[in-house]
Amino acid sequence: MNMTHLGEVADAISKSDYFVALTGAGISKESNVPTFRGEDGLWRQYNAMELATPSAFAKNPSLVWEWYAWRQKLIGECEPNPAHKTLALWEQRGILKSLITQNVDGLHIRAGSKDVLEVHGDLWTVKCIACDHRERLQIAAVGIPSCPKCNNHLRPDVVWFGESLNPEIMKKVYAQLEQADTCMVIGTSALVQPAASFPLIVKRHSGIVIEINLEETVLTPVVDFHISGKAGEILPELDELLNKFR
Repeated sequence: MNMTHLGEVADAISKSDYFVALTGAGISKESNVPTFRGEDGLWRQYNAMELATPSAFAKNPSLVWEWYAWRQKLIGECEPNPAHKTLALWEQRGILKSLITQNVDGLHIRAGSKDVLEVHGDLWTVKCIACDHRERLQIAAVGIPSCPKCNNHLRPDVVWFGESLNPEIMKKVYAQLEQADTCMVIGTSALVQPAASFPLIVKRHSGIVIEINLEETVLTPVVDFHISGKAGEILPELDELLNKFR
């Protein structure tokens, strides 16, 4: 996309009253976080549908935690990229009202974003299988973490196959989307529901949808702007253009 088109996108963002962003695996792939889809997808090495389930954890919590600890170590070596950092900067400036992510890697939080709605949970947060205890790990887990309150097993606070999304988080997500007049969709396959339909809620309210992706998706035909490229390069360029509007 040329600078003229980027200028149009920056203009749309600057005129927005309620700008939200939705991020998927693509934004983190630029930080070398392996994705579940694509050539380096984790599903090529592990069958996630057999490991990421409540029944798998009940049957063999040690194996499940071994897999998650491996992922934590892998992701712990990755750093937030310029796209993560730009979104955090936009939040600080009041440009971005809400950040919704399908990712569980915690890179948005490490980049400095404060108000992140993590639809699928957080790989670094654990919760007790018996009580209401939750905590956030700073390093990869060792063995099976135990609850300091009741001594039961802690599990990753992520949404496993067969589980419902957190209703409190989803309520907040839909409230943000209903208010949004501009939505930026970054690095999502637009295949995983319900997140794939989030931008359509904004469209139904006559909002503007901006897609940033290396490839076209099923969402591309309905968006107002499709920017083909790396978010880590495009978002800083947009930020420079937005600074001219200030």
